[in-house]
Amino acid sequence: MSEREYILTLSCPDSRGIVAAVANLLSDHGCNITESQQYGDHYTGRFFLRMQFVAEQGGHGVVGEDALRGAFAALAGDFGHGDAFVEWTLSARDVRPRMLVMVSKFGHCLNDLLYRHRSGLLDIDIAAVVSNHPDLEFLADSYGVDFHHLPVTPQSKGEQEARLLELVGSYDVDLVVLARYMQVLSEKLCAKMSGRIINIHHSFLPSFKGARPYHQAHSRGVKLIGATAHYVTADLDEGPIIEQEVSRVDHTHSPEQLTAIGRDLESVALARAVNWHAQRRVLLNGDKTVVFG
Repeated sequence: MSEREYILTLSCPDSRGIVAAVANLLSDHGCNITESQQYGDHYTGRFFLRMQFVAEQGGHGVVGEDALRGAFAALAGDFGHGDAFVEWTLSARDVRPRMLVMVSKFGHCLNDLLYRHRSGLLDIDIAAVVSNHPDLEFLADSYGVDFHHLPVTPQSKGEQEARLLELVGSYDVDLVVLARYMQVLSEKLCAKMSGRIINIHHSFLPSFKGARPYHQAHSRGVKLIGATAHYVTADLDEGPIIEQEVSRVDHTHSPEQLTAIGRDLESVALARAVNWHAQRRVLLNGDKTVVFG
């Protein structure tokens, strides 16, 4: 008889007995909890739970994954009340999510993700790379990853995004990552893939918008620079934040040095956000997130 490990996440209105009810259900189905984290948000009145557990596979009397899903669906229904919603997922740890990376001309974040993937440092598979420019095809090719050049203009935006969604479907993609993709996604696309698109940008926003932000920051004598990874929404660069990374700088740093430091911060913050999402450690809490470490 073998074992299989699962990750269970839950978001629901806060009330007494939720952890006990989930733990009892898993125990009744012969499962062993290996990790458990929970958080009750006093301000939103919601409760968040992430559990890893081991279930026996095969053999007489052992409950399968479908039965577990059915049992938990019935239990989760008891956690909602009124118009409050309940969200939950059950994922096998040995089934890796699939990611599509979008990029324009800056390749530092893409290169970092490709290297981490090849090195076994990401709990997610890179299915393909999509770009509105052909410049980084060589990089994807060097890692043996499919590359798709999808140019876009204001007139062709709808057609380009339709093709993108076709690729998401054909590659069975779970997550789209904007690794310095310098195009604004449509409201329709953001809504269709809500909670499934992650973006990275410098943390100067909303200050220093537009081109050459590090040069703008240098001219203002900033003392901290950073990067923000967040879920994409229709509100540009204002989606729920997953991770941020910062570094202290001073008057001796040139704009080029600030840019180099910033690119390193972007790469690190994005890789963490992607990994945490893949590990089901990030739960949406309105306009913010709960991240279980």
